[in-house]
Amino acid sequence: MNAHAQRPEDQAPRIGESVDDLVGDVERLEAVIAGWDESQRTLAFAYRHAIDDLHKNALRKLIASVKIAPGALDALREAASDPLVYAVLRHHGLIRASLQERVEQALASIRPMLASHGGDVEFVAFLPPDAVEVRFVGNCDHCPSSTLTFVAGVKQAIEEYCPEIKDVRQVKGSGTAQGKVDYVSPFSAGLEAKWRLATTLESIPEQGVKAFAVDGAPFIFSRLSRVVSCFRDACAHLGSPISGGVVAEGRITCPRHGFEYDLMSGECLTAPVAQLQAIAVRLVGERVEIRFEG
Repeated sequence: MNAHAQRPEDQAPRIGESVDDLVGDVERLEAVIAGWDESQRTLAFAYRHAIDDLHKNALRKLIASVKIAPGALDALREAASDPLVYAVLRHHGLIRASLQERVEQALASIRPMLASHGGDVEFVAFLPPDAVEVRFVGNCDHCPSSTLTFVAGVKQAIEEYCPEIKDVRQVKGSGTAQGKVDYVSPFSAGLEAKWRLATTLESIPEQGVKAFAVDGAPFIFSRLSRVVSCFRDACAHLGSPISGGVVAEGRITCPRHGFEYDLMSGECLTAPVAQLQAIAVRLVGERVEIRFEG
């Protein structure tokens, strides 16, 4: 046997114990597979899909078995709030995208039509248990046919993407009166924590990012007009701070590994199964307040 030949076990990648190591192992293997010919890649992908199906069915049975226990649903929700667990469950289709993400997808589907008339539409608020508010902006705000556009386009799109929403309401104007709550994110429902002042609307750049700590916890803020988003300052990839990333066209790119995120929905555009951890946020006049636990 050639003294320099490697045994199969020597060629196998080192399987790290940390998330960083595990992700590194996956990335190295993907780089190797990318250099294979088409037939080899097809075989590798088929193998991956078979393993994914095995894991998906095992996870589905595990969830079905434990969720009947007292308190299990709350424990499962808490576990799913971990970015790694959320990413895996989303990858296998075992949990749905957040309501805000699906509303934004619905609005994105009809924006090209609105843009052709110089208009747009923005998500305003989720009103528990089953209503949302949206607002037309630009030429659509004062267009005589906006009511028809609302019924035929926006309402239909939201009901298609979010069948649990039974009431879609159109609101007028910017609602800027001091003390009036004119935007509440859909993540506020069910939280018992108090609203805390985080910053002011004018301090958040339009489609940009402001990093700010509240009670020692780091967050990033962004806004589109008077719709504000807030996320934990942690990339869903490995949890490293994302606030130092490049911001362009309503997106931020993680400075460490290049994962790109939508600043309104938190959706990862590089790996759709991942997502930034959203924080409940509301706008009271010019005050930006957030609500979080822990």
